Amino acid sequence: MEELYTLEKEVGRGSYGVVFEGHIAKTGQRVAVKRLSCKNAECIELYLQELWAMRATAQNHANIIVLHSCLLQTGRRSLKPLKKGKLPLHLVESVLKGTVVGTLPHGQETGSRSNSGRRAESESRLQDRTNTLPSNASTPQKPPNRPRKRSSWREDEQPLSYSALWLVMEYCDGGDLNHYLLSRPPDAQRNHDVVQQLSSAVAFLHHLGIIHRDLKPDNVLVSIKPNGPVFKVADFGLSKMSEGMLDGDMTMKHFSSTCGSDFYMAPEVWGGLPYSAQADIFSLGVMFWAVLERITFLEEGTTQEQLGAYVCKGRRLMPLGEALWENADLQLCIPIKSKRATPLPPPPGPATCALLLHMLASDPDWRPPADQLESDIRAALREDSC
Repeated sequence: MEELYTLEKEVGRGSYGVVFEGHIAKTGQRVAVKRLSCKNAECIELYLQELWAMRATAQNHANIIVLHSCLLQTGRRSLKPLKKGKLPLHLVESVLKGTVVGTLPHGQETGSRSNSGRRAESESRLQDRTNTLPSNASTPQKPPNRPRKRSSWREDEQPLSYSALWLVMEYCDGGDLNHYLLSRPPDAQRNHDVVQQLSSAVAFLHHLGIIHRDLKPDNVLVSIKPNGPVFKVADFGLSKMSEGMLDGDMTMKHFSSTCGSDFYMAPEVWGGLPYSAQADIFSLGVMFWAVLERITFLEEGTTQEQLGAYVCKGRRLMPLGEALWENADLQLCIPIKSKRATPLPPPPGPATCALLLHMLASDPDWRPPADQLESDIRAALREDSC
C-alpha cells in the first residue's frame, strides 16, 4: 500500500469498514481511503454495489463523491488495481453462494468448474435474483429486519484469493453534513446551497438509474472550496442500479428490500411495500426540512446531535415515515417550530413549505420526481426571497 498511498490517520469507522486520511505517494494529493474487509458474503455485496454505483457516476457531477481507484488486496502486502468495468469473479461468486469463495493451495477453487461454465451460470443466477418487482407484485405484511440486495456483476479475470477491497476517494475536509452545519452559526444562504446542490445530485443519480436508498446527513460530505462549501452525496453501499428506466420514468421501477436509516425512510419502505426512486425524494424532504429549520434529535443510545425532522408521540420521537405509514392523513406542520430563538435561521417561506409538503407526501406519486425537484427548489427559493 505504501508504494501507492500513504495512510496518515483513521478518520472514520463504521459497521462495514474503516476510512483513513492518506496521500497519493507520487503526487502528495490528499485522499480518503476506505478499507472494506471481505470476510462475509453480505459485506462483499454491499462493497460491490458501492463500487459499481461510484464507477457509474464517473466523476461527472460536482455533488457526487469522486472515486479515484479501487484495489483488491490479495495478500498481506499485495494489492491489485481493478480495471474499469471489471470485478473479480470470486467476489461475484461469494455473493451468489452466500459464503466467501477462496482458492485452494494448487489454485483450484472449492467446488469449481471451468471459468466459462461458472461465468455463464453466475450471469443466469444473478439475473434471476435481482431485487426488482413489477408494479402489481404482492405486498408483504412486514418489512424484513435486514436489507438484502442482489445486483448483476460480470468479470472475466482469473480467480484470486483476497482479504479486502480498498476504495480511494476524494478527501472532504469539511466532514459530514451534521458536523459541518451544527458546528457553525445558522446561515440561510448556506442552507439554500445545501438543498439546491443535493437536489441536483439526486437528479443526476436518478437519471443514471441509481437509487441511493440511504440519503441522510451522515452520508453527505463537505468539501471546503474558495467559493464556498460543496456538498457531496456519498456511501452507496445500499444503492440500487436499474438496468434502465421503464418508459423513461424511474418512478415506475420498484424495489422490495427494506433498507435505509429509520428517521429518513419513506412510509412505503417502513410498510414493506414495493417502492421506487420516490423514496429518495422523501428522504431528501426530511433532510431539507431539518436543514432549513435546524431541527435536530438525539437517537436513543447516542449523544451525537443529528439533523432530522420527526413527530413527537408522547416522549418518543417518531420518524416521519413511520408516523405517515401508521396514519397517511397525518397533517405535517411546516415550519414545525412556533417559538424561534434569534440564532436560528428564518423559517422557510410559503413556496418552500409547500414544496416540502409535496416531498413528504405519504403517497409517493404526489412527490415531485428528481428532475422536476431540482427546478422546483430554485423556483421556490426565488419566490420566497422576493
